[in-house]
Amino acid sequence: MKLTHKISSYYCRTISFFEAALAPLLFLFIRFWMARIFFKSGMVKWGSWQTTVSLFRFEYKTPFFTPEAAAFLSMSIELIAPVFLAVGLATRLAALPMLVMVIVIQLTYRDLAEHYYWMMLLSLLVLKGPGALSLDYWVATRWCKR
Repeated sequence: MKLTHKISSYYCRTISFFEAALAPLLFLFIRFWMARIFFKSGMVKWGSWQTTVSLFRFEYKTPFFTPEAAAFLSMSIELIAPVFLAVGLATRLAALPMLVMVIVIQLTYRDLAEHYYWMMLLSLLVLKGPGALSLDYWVATRWCKR
């Protein structure tokens, strides 16, 4: 066997291992991490509703919505979407409003490098899906033709 064939064979086995064993764990970690960040924020909003509305009235200045509507919408996204994200059900649909929310935060309230990181991770989930350790993957392998 030629040396180049041995090297390419080893390389392909290594890549297959990464894709089969490690990538699903990475996607699971990303989903849990993003879910935790947003869910904790939603719980804070839920726990201090009047303060949340005041923040949206005087501090956050979200466009297109009244402070009450913006507070309710953001709290709803932060409490509902992370649950779907964590179990990997309708992951793309759950990550999309979270991504939009981070973009709005970045553009209207606080310019933080961390938000770009969140945008990249949420975009990855929207574009590539939740990975093999998810209900979406289970549904797709049983009901969808690929």
